Amino acid sequence: MRRVTEYVKANKKIIITVVLIIVLVCVVYFINKSTQSSSADVSTQDKSAEELKLCKILSNIDGVGAADVMISKTGEEISGVIVVCEGAKSIMVRSDILNAVSTALGVDKKIIAVYSMTV
Repeated sequence: MRRVTEYVKANKKIIITVVLIIVLVCVVYFINKSTQSSSADVSTQDKSAEELKLCKILSNIDGVGAADVMISKTGEEISGVIVVCEGAKSIMVRSDILNAVSTALGVDKKIIAVYSMTV
């Protein structure tokens, strides 16, 4: 026990430095980990309530499957809508999507683009 005490006294600066480095590495690791997990949720956080609601509505339409929506606005006015969904290869489903989005947002069908989602 006496040897350990003497060793600690003789190498106090080295031990403190090593402990500080370990603490610093742990802090950086946990900060990086929390940043990565919060950036994974950005896609849902960046979506407006309008986009999330529209995604849910479209996903419930027969044949649409999973859907993602982006609404572009110029000021307060909607300037374009992009819909990406699994069922967009079908002309009938595309027509249903155009009608639903146009009605839900009160916009002309000309500013709505519908694309097929890669599976």
